[in-house]
Amino acid sequence: MKITVDDGLCDGLGQCALVAPEVFALDDDERLVVAPEPARELAGKVAAAARACPVRAISVEES
Repeated sequence: MKITVDDGLCDGLGQCALVAPEVFALDDDERLVVAPEPARELAGKVAAAARACPVRAISVEES
């Protein structure tokens, strides 16, 4: 799966990290850090994290 984050939209609110902490985290500057190749079995959590983003900064494509 390919995860894309629009850094211009992301406000660092961290909802994605609450839903899928295995994939998303905030660094010390509250910038989003995404795991480079998340396990395929996390696809459902990644999709839920994208839906949880209040500013819709995350998009997910199946590969």
